[in-house]
Amino acid sequence: MIPYGRQLISENDINAVELVLRSDFLTQGPVVPRFERAVAARVRAEYAVAVNSATSALHLACLALDLGPGDLLWTSPITFVASANCGRYCGADVDFVDIDSENFNLCPDALTEKLERAAKQGRLPKVIVAVHMCGQSPDMSRIAELARTYGVRLIEDASHSIGADYLGTPVGGCTYSDITVFSFHPVKIITTAEGGMATTNDPAIAARMERLRSHGITRDPGLMTHEPDGPWYYQQLELGWNYRMTEMQAALGLSQMERLDAFVSRRRDLANAYDTAMTNLPLSLPGRMEGASSSWHLYVIRLDDPTGHNAVFEALRADGIGVNLHYIPVHLQPYYRDMGFGPGDFPAAEDYYTRAISIPLHAGLTDDEQAAVAAAISKALAI
Repeated sequence: MIPYGRQLISENDINAVELVLRSDFLTQGPVVPRFERAVAARVRAEYAVAVNSATSALHLACLALDLGPGDLLWTSPITFVASANCGRYCGADVDFVDIDSENFNLCPDALTEKLERAAKQGRLPKVIVAVHMCGQSPDMSRIAELARTYGVRLIEDASHSIGADYLGTPVGGCTYSDITVFSFHPVKIITTAEGGMATTNDPAIAARMERLRSHGITRDPGLMTHEPDGPWYYQQLELGWNYRMTEMQAALGLSQMERLDAFVSRRRDLANAYDTAMTNLPLSLPGRMEGASSSWHLYVIRLDDPTGHNAVFEALRADGIGVNLHYIPVHLQPYYRDMGFGPGDFPAAEDYYTRAISIPLHAGLTDDEQAAVAAAISKALAI
């Protein structure tokens, strides 16, 4: 089976992790800060906070922006459930903004209309989570302008897009947002096995996320309610979590960062080759937005004929092609249906779901494997 995604681990990666295992620190040591500095430098952000998953990073980002009960978070319905669940973790309500049918990201036109209605109703969101679907940035310039107009805070869920660029700057630099979140799951661009990171240019936001990832505890005397009892002293200032990244994870991530550019370059070459190979098939290729250079976490085709969706998907799996579907619209999940969402709420997202198939794309995919994928798609569509 040719998988849709997988990690690419080198001997240098293994050696980096082994070095940590033979060191004094397996957690809360020097490697996590080194990894944070490397990512911050790469994306041109002032601060980076490493955690045990992108889900944890999204949660901390919402908390750092003071999202809570009575507040509202908006995001895209075509994303992993964590982009919405992070709001629920904080006790906030969640709503969705339909997607752009070409690039699968949150549609600025739909957002404009929804914000206008919400302003008249007096129910604006406090936070918008703008998802970078497949590794391509949404139109963050337009989204940021709308956020400023309506006083909304912005989180970029860039779980798919470390190594991507938007309007000539790296995704993650927070030019247009308060916080950007990355994922280092094994199928992502680089991996820490499990892991995530939040970047920001705001020192107060960074400090709060750092504190919240470790139980809400501080050892900084300047933040304490009284002078420390001794050099051992710490205080819990608020309710936090154990969302820390281990030293082994950070060592793997730091090693993988050395090949980030090579990984992204290979993914872009593969995406271009897919475009060429499938130009004349009865399907739509992924849209490429002007000004956005994707890191190509996913390559999603959409069938012209949705009635053949299941048959094509199953034929590809039977032919050894490990296709997948990213994603089931979040508003159609039972948890969110119980909140009143249902079919017909977000038509572009629902149409996408009836046509989309994620095909294999990862830095370790060989040219022969890619040719086999393209041939299998052509065969399946001819049935």
